[in-house]
Amino acid sequence: MPAYDRMMWPTLQALREIGGSASKQEVLARVTQIMRLPEEIQNVPHNDGSQTEVEYRLSWARYYLRKVDAIGDSERGVWTVTPKGRNLTEEEVAKIPAQVKKMFPKKPVAAKQGQPESEAGEDDESWQEQLLSILQSLAPASFERLSQRILRESGFVKVEVTGKSGDGGIDGIGVLRLNLLSFQVFFQCKRYRGSVGSADIRNFRGAMVGRTDKGLLITTGRFTPDAQIESTRDGAPPIDLIDGLRLCELLKDLQLGVETKKIEQVTIRPEAFNEF
Repeated sequence: MPAYDRMMWPTLQALREIGGSASKQEVLARVTQIMRLPEEIQNVPHNDGSQTEVEYRLSWARYYLRKVDAIGDSERGVWTVTPKGRNLTEEEVAKIPAQVKKMFPKKPVAAKQGQPESEAGEDDESWQEQLLSILQSLAPASFERLSQRILRESGFVKVEVTGKSGDGGIDGIGVLRLNLLSFQVFFQCKRYRGSVGSADIRNFRGAMVGRTDKGLLITTGRFTPDAQIESTRDGAPPIDLIDGLRLCELLKDLQLGVETKKIEQVTIRPEAFNEF
């Protein structure tokens, strides 16, 4: 398992190669490629398993890079490399941890359950984590029915949960209609706390061969970078992926078990009454 400081230079490399900006998942996928991390390393959980150890250490790598203004992030979770970051060398990056530690009289304290201070504003441990905990406690059949409901609410018709054993992991079939066209989609539900790897993608695709060329895999966990690459491998039917965080957003958008409240703010402009 590489230490966070060994991930700092690959993080900068990843952002540069991707085009200067990327989401956390895109950075994670590229860093694991650059460092050639095997799936058994990618899948090691951190503490309670809400994230992997690689994700945890990579968040600290971003923390140190951000502290020296080598990278920045937006409110929408997009990370960017700064002009300073573009010009840093590998040797200069290696000196950053010592530079950052001199900025503080004590070791930086994580603001949120071991998360770096720079990422404390993210919602990784808020409503999404509470919702995922509930989803992960559902019985397998209940989670399949929830997935069926999500697909129906999202425009699928003829959605059936098959629940057949020995069917290669296919949990259901639905038809997605787009204007004049319709597509048969096989879906699989994985109520995981950890990661779904590339082998799961290959097995699911194998069960689809000769039956359909559209697949959807839904999980309460996450997909390893290798799994994401495998899902869109050239020459193979693509598998669309919905991980735990995207699943939470879908439930929120569809208002399935998630309610949102908007606060109305009233501002009075006295100058508007001057004309009377």
